[in-house]
Amino acid sequence: MNKHIKRSCFLLLLSLSFLANAQQQLPIDCTSDIEHIAELQDSSLQDILNTEINSNAQWRRLVDSKKMSIGIVDLSDASNIRYAGINDENMMYAASLPKIAILLAAMDAIDKGELKDTKEVRNDLRLMISKSNNQASTRMIDRLGYEKIEAVLRAPETKLYDENVGGGLWVGKRYAASGKRHPEPLKGLSHAATTKQVCSFYYQLAMGNLVNTKRSKEMLEIMKDPALHHKFVNTLDRIAPTAKVYRKSGSWKNFHSDSALVWGPNRKYIIVALIDDSYGEQIMRNLVEPLDKVLKKSRYLL
Repeated sequence: MNKHIKRSCFLLLLSLSFLANAQQQLPIDCTSDIEHIAELQDSSLQDILNTEINSNAQWRRLVDSKKMSIGIVDLSDASNIRYAGINDENMMYAASLPKIAILLAAMDAIDKGELKDTKEVRNDLRLMISKSNNQASTRMIDRLGYEKIEAVLRAPETKLYDENVGGGLWVGKRYAASGKRHPEPLKGLSHAATTKQVCSFYYQLAMGNLVNTKRSKEMLEIMKDPALHHKFVNTLDRIAPTAKVYRKSGSWKNFHSDSALVWGPNRKYIIVALIDDSYGEQIMRNLVEPLDKVLKKSRYLL
């Protein structure tokens, strides 16, 4: 075979691979156990992320004072998923972002027959995620109970809360003025997250690993097309208008959080940030393009 034919065959295979990857649907139906998020840590992606964030003096100060945490996952190649994070095991107050834990616990309870799958439940789940409705979230907490939510987060299949790696996702208070608290044991927070464990949630969701593929797909549908277009989504609307965005954010006083699974022809990644700063909402908007650049640059070096 001459070199021209070889080159043509190579380009054809490359094009077919790109097309297959571009058309891949979520969730990715995984046929075997997936790796834990920590096992996906990639040194080159980490170096590029560190350089990009440290180039901004304000962000560097926030990172140094542990008031800014970041996590990213490159999903562009399902056979080589890569993770990087900064302050990613530093648990922070995350406001409404941990409502994704309520969604997961509800789906687990529905799948096990512990919670009746009604129109009212489904409506509350959508309101809780898309519009971050506190009343719907509180109704779901009351239906499930704190013990159920904690058990799902600690389950060995998901490991979304673990004291040995800084904690993680936690819901220990109703999104209302009244009601008992069930704080997490490390810092006593009621609504908490680490960027690593939020990345793990989205990664497992994308792989169809949360409860099972069927329930993961249902969760993706609930999280798709968020009604609130601030923070990450404000920028993603501009730079990735054709991408599907699965998202949950949160804000309370100086605490701002956002998380998104971005799935489009040129972008397949997860980005998560937690910030304790009065300008956190704007910082979230400004973060998206640098993180997008980090992910693109790292792929060119593979």
